[in-house]
Amino acid sequence: MERSVAKHRIAVVLVAAGRGERAGSHEGPKQYRPIGGRAVIARTLDAFLGHPGIAAIAIAIHPDDTALFAEAVGPLPRHVITVPGGATRQASTLLALRALKAFDPETVLIHDAVRPFADSGLIAGVIEKARSGVGALPALAVSDTLKRGDTDARVTGTVDRTGLFAAQTPQGFPFRAIFDAHEKAAASGRDDFTDDAAVAEWAGMPVEIVAGSSDNVKLTWARDIAMADERLSRAAYPDVRTGNGYDVHAFGPGDHVMLCGIAIPHVKALSGHSDADVGLHALTDALLATCGAGDIGTHFPPSDPQWKGAASRLFVEHAAKIVRAKGGRIANADITLICEAPKIGPHREKMVKALTDMLGIAADRVSVKATTNEKLGFVGRSEGIAAIATVSVLYPGSVPA
Repeated sequence: MERSVAKHRIAVVLVAAGRGERAGSHEGPKQYRPIGGRAVIARTLDAFLGHPGIAAIAIAIHPDDTALFAEAVGPLPRHVITVPGGATRQASTLLALRALKAFDPETVLIHDAVRPFADSGLIAGVIEKARSGVGALPALAVSDTLKRGDTDARVTGTVDRTGLFAAQTPQGFPFRAIFDAHEKAAASGRDDFTDDAAVAEWAGMPVEIVAGSSDNVKLTWARDIAMADERLSRAAYPDVRTGNGYDVHAFGPGDHVMLCGIAIPHVKALSGHSDADVGLHALTDALLATCGAGDIGTHFPPSDPQWKGAASRLFVEHAAKIVRAKGGRIANADITLICEAPKIGPHREKMVKALTDMLGIAADRVSVKATTNEKLGFVGRSEGIAAIATVSVLYPGSVPA
């Protein structure tokens, strides 16, 4: 819900400017390699787009990767920005933090773009710890026996693994504290930190461990990418779900109607919940239907005065975040508007653009159609407008046997 998001002011940095040479540079940077039919970075971004508590995301990319990035992720929602990365991971992180300063976040998560399997539970745990005022480091206790070796690959001893942890990301921090720590490190010429928890430790900030996830692997080597692709591409019946939504609003006094996020001049206005955008209300219900998340009234009760006159795009964006939080990928959206007037055709292109911004999908996956009711019924008598919306969403896993 947009209002709670703004209140908490949680931001994310995705570090994606590396060259990934250990994974084989001849195939391009590893963050743009496909796993399960989608680029690594697109899957990583989805994990954070789907989390309801995140208000802004800054992605640090290599200046040479602009076209690769655009091809990999498609249109970006309004709260996602890109910044040119620096020569090191540490430098890229600082540049992204500077870009986020304008959003005035309270908490920031910093994540490697090549960790595409961070789930909502892990993200929520890091946020909760970081909002308590300390650094939050997701980590797993080291379970392997550790050996120390010399330059000739000879074992010189066994390392006591008691109290040793393997660090992961996202790492979470109070924004101002980690921003100041990074600025201080840069000013003092320190550019050798391998993660942000190390920067925080150097600056004297307390850092506490939260439970990591064995699934949250970093794709470092070519074999890691192959295994991730295999994991996501196993033959199965795909879990494709279809949601349907229907809404209707009567006409009342006014000089315009809101339809699919666009204000259209008219001799009347639609009356009802929020700005009475029947197209977006139907679409919200269709999205929520794909994951059994209730309907628009469940999340935005019409009896609640805070939603009086609210922009209905808030409802669609909230529903899309719920879908993505459950791992869903919106494949397409189809809306049919049923009315005698106004004419929809002249506004269709703007409607499609508005819907692509709300849903974060390409224009060729959005359809807006209109039909009359042939002068029959309340629509035929020009007493109101109805809308039907259908969406298809792909969810992880497969359909049960």
